[in-house]
Amino acid sequence: MLLVLVLFVITLTVAAYATFGERKVAAAMQDRVGPDRAGPFGLLQPVADGIKFFTKEDFMPNSAERWLYILAPGSFMFVACMTSAVIPWGTELTLFGRPIALQVTDLNIGILYIMGFTSLGVYGIMIGGWASNNKYALYGAIRASAQMISYELAMGLALIAVVMLTGTLSLKEMAEQQAGLNWNVWYQPLGFLLFFICALAECNRAPFDMAECETELIGGYHTEYSSMKLGLFLFAEYINMFVACAVIATVYFGGYNFPGIDPGWLGGLMGPIVMFAKTFFFIFVFMWIRWTLPRFRYDQLMRLGWKTLVPLAIVNMLLTGGGVLWLGK
Repeated sequence: MLLVLVLFVITLTVAAYATFGERKVAAAMQDRVGPDRAGPFGLLQPVADGIKFFTKEDFMPNSAERWLYILAPGSFMFVACMTSAVIPWGTELTLFGRPIALQVTDLNIGILYIMGFTSLGVYGIMIGGWASNNKYALYGAIRASAQMISYELAMGLALIAVVMLTGTLSLKEMAEQQAGLNWNVWYQPLGFLLFFICALAECNRAPFDMAECETELIGGYHTEYSSMKLGLFLFAEYINMFVACAVIATVYFGGYNFPGIDPGWLGGLMGPIVMFAKTFFFIFVFMWIRWTLPRFRYDQLMRLGWKTLVPLAIVNMLLTGGGVLWLGK
């Protein structure tokens, strides 16, 4: 129970300061200073943003579907938080003579659990867009739903190749098999690239942020939301990015493993540090890409998903299956 609370607090903190980090990364790439007024070096900016969200006027369109309108941001946030439950952050940490597992739960179907909850995120977006009774919000929800469903297919196929290679659906077992530098990315470079691109699309990150294309849809599926309801949508997107980067680090880059880390108490202490370092690195790459590449047109986005990523994922899966069978003989 304590680990659940700690992980929840860490997740919210990372999501809050990811917004600050993104603004600093954008400022550095555009030769600006970025937020520097609230607190030393601007470190209290996320606190100021949180106060702003809680104190802004909370309006609701007169023609909105009241209960669905309220339910949508909460359900989107709930789904985002639940996906982190099966991620292993380390081996085991011993404190005061008691072993503490650094994973909320080790499901033997961890990958399916994450994919299942990721799929449920579509409902929060679609309900929010439809319940707002605004055509721009509805268009944004339709775009987001079509995009997420399309890219989930290629993402799932990329993960199937890893499952065939490791012989398990458990993220804990996958991490244990990648001790040292025996990372899955060496055996699945194409699978990693496919998963990474699909993760960008699933998180609505540029250049795949067509669901919130300001020039066409104002604000996308959350156009009619304000105050902390809007904050929940935005927070959930950053939590999804955090979890996606943690999954990339676990499945393809050894998770909490790193050469030279022994399995003793030092390994238990260093494991979470290594895991968070890898996760934060990929968060930085996500931000780097956002402020580097231009946004796709929607037809380009769908063409890339269905005509490029899905065929490549199928080829990668077939090659991996053939390799596993050949090596098994």
